[in-house]
Parts: sequence; structure tokens; C-alpha cells
Amino acid sequence: MPRINEHYLNLRAAYLFAEIRRRQKAFGDAHPEARVIDLGVGDVTRPLPPAVVRALHEAADDMARPETFKGYGPYVGYEWLRAEIAAQDFGTRGVTLTPDEIFISDGGKSDSASLQEIFARDTVVALMDPVYPVYADSNVVAGRSGAADETGRYTGMVYLPCVAENGFQPALPERHVDLIYLCYPNNPTGAVATREALTRWVDYARANDALIFYDAAYEAYIVDEDTPHSIYEIEGAREVAIESRSFSKNAGFTGMRLAYTVVPKAALGRSADGRAHSLNALWARRVNMKSNGPPYVIQKAAAAVYTPDGQKQVRALIEFYMANARVIRDGLAAAGFTVYGGRDAPYIWFRTPAGVSSWDFFDRLLAEAQVVGAPGSGFGPAGEGYFRLTAFGSREQTEEAVERIRARLRP
Repeated sequence: MPRINEHYLNLRAAYLFAEIRRRQKAFGDAHPEARVIDLGVGDVTRPLPPAVVRALHEAADDMARPETFKGYGPYVGYEWLRAEIAAQDFGTRGVTLTPDEIFISDGGKSDSASLQEIFARDTVVALMDPVYPVYADSNVVAGRSGAADETGRYTGMVYLPCVAENGFQPALPERHVDLIYLCYPNNPTGAVATREALTRWVDYARANDALIFYDAAYEAYIVDEDTPHSIYEIEGAREVAIESRSFSKNAGFTGMRLAYTVVPKAALGRSADGRAHSLNALWARRVNMKSNGPPYVIQKAAAAVYTPDGQKQVRALIEFYMANARVIRDGLAAAGFTVYGGRDAPYIWFRTPAGVSSWDFFDRLLAEAQVVGAPGSGFGPAGEGYFRLTAFGSREQTEEAVERIRARLRP
């Protein structure tokens, strides 16, 4: 038998969202009459924007004609899509990027898991806590973590607690770190990073030869005009930050799979002999080796997001989900829960009742209200005592879920 990668054995239990699905299925099998409302995993429910659907049809027709048929595309994505991204996602906010600094992929999850591949095994990783589980898990299987301790923290990683007491804004690391994972608007807490906070992180990275991986998957939900949408709005960030975005939660592409990562040419890493190397070139080589690029049809659909009609329709989707967020936030607050988030992000983060763990609350919520959420501890040890609901349900189901919680569960 071949020897396995034993670092996989260090992973804590099941992957969070797989465990949620497992418990939900077990409950459904035992209670087939129950009508469960899922506000846990965070999958979108509204149809794709009409402009995107039109583009899908047109792209499918392209594939039916010899003169417009497409086979293998560029590994890094078609330049016409990368140019739209550079112009509209960044140029409109005063950030200058070139298309060859943008890499199209099949999802933000894939990119956030793969980023660590271009760094050495002894890279010291710092994680917001709580945060999206893939950041930690991908570094665990790469051998950077060691085993988890009794609190659930991996001994080889540096944790940056994000709790109500610090406004869900982590302090700078107290020791040297090499790679810092930041996610804003934050999943799961719903917090945003101010310009001042991001400036502190960029200054830290520049002073300590560190690199920031900045997950901006939910930037389209920001409503505060003074809140940066991109880390590149901060002076000096191009040298110390890689940024990832997704079409999943703004344009509803969870079933279509499309995202992109920005690796500026100014961002550098070093080899063991101290020489500097382009991270852009390393990432390009990694993409060329492991990907043939997302399908032409999906990239054409993504380009439609940047048309005038596409922009209006995407904004309508976001406003719909944020109206759901207000329903959840206001309803939980009225029921007596301590509630955070739901203002610049589609996630509502709230405290579980005193003495009730987040997984125990998950089970109670499912059994007593037939509502699925996400336990805070699944996002990291500092998430214990918190719980997440998403705003991606239908309006009817969202309102009903809140009424069930208010009627059957109290803080």
C-alpha cells in the first residue's frame, strides 16, 4: 500500500459544511414530515440575472458553430474578461491593475485552498479566528500546523481572535508571521475592515516581510462609502497582498463556479538563498500546471455581469439578500438575542444562549424550529458561543425561519 499524507489525519473532525449536511440529512431521515429551512451553508436561491442567462444562451450557440466554437481557452482566463475585471472592479475605485495580474478560476474556495502551495512548508500562517475553514485546513494538509490542541487550535498556526470585545477586528500578531489570511466583509461575523484597520495590516506586512491573502468575496455587499472594497485601495498593498474575489454571492454563480485572484507583479517572495522571486510568475506557473481555465460559456456569462443591465440586475440581487439580512437581524434582536453583522455582509452572527455551545444550539435549532444554521465553533475556537445564519434564503422562508426561532427558542 502507498503511504498516505499523514497531515490529513491532523484535520479536526469533518469539514464544517459537510458535517452540517450530515446532521441535516440525519434529522430529515428521522423526521420525514419536517419542513426544514436551510440558512446554514450559504447557497444562493435567486435565479441568475437575465443578462447572464442571455449570455449563457449566446455562448452555447457559439459552441454550435464552427466559426465561433471554442476549445481550450487560456489557462489564466480570457483576456476580455480579465480586462473588464481590471476596469470595473478596480479601475472605478482608483486601483490600476493589468489583465496579466488577474487569474480566472473555478471558485474562491479553490483559490484560497491553493494559495499556500507557492509558499514553503515552514511558512508561519496567521488566521483570523473565527474564519472560513478552508484557510486552516489547506495549511494543515500541507504540513504547517501539527495536531490541534484541546481548544481546537493547531499548534503551528497563529490565531487572531475576532470577538465582540474587540469589535471583530483582530490585533496585529505578537510574533513574526509570513502569511496572513484576512476576509472582509468577514465570513462568518459580517464585520468590515475600515481604511485605518487595513492600513495597519499593510504597514505590518511591509515592515515584517509578510504577505496578506485578502478574501474580498463579499465586497459587493459593502454599503458604507468610506469602507474599502479592495485592499489595493491602501497605499503599498500591491507589494504585500494577494486578493481573491468570487462571482458566487454577488451574481449567484454558486452552481456556475467562477472567481478570480489578483497577484500583483510587485508582490515578491524569496527562495532559501535569499533571492527575490515574482509571486505573479509562480502563481501563473501553478495555474498553467493545474488548470485549463473555467469553461468559455461560464466566462462569457461572467462578462455579462459588467454590462449596464448586468450591473443593475446584480445590484437588485444584493438588495434582495440584504433585505433578508435585515429581517433576520431585526427579528433576532427583537427576540432578545445579541446580534452582529447583516449590514455590510449577508451573514448574521449572534450569541448562543448562556451555557449553550454552538453545536448544541445547532441541534436545538434543528430539532425545535427545523431551521439549519452554522455553529460558530466550526469557524474556529473563538467562534464558540456564537452562531451564523445566512441571508440567502427566499423571503418567505427567511421570514418563517425568524418567526419559528422567536416562537420556540429564547436566548
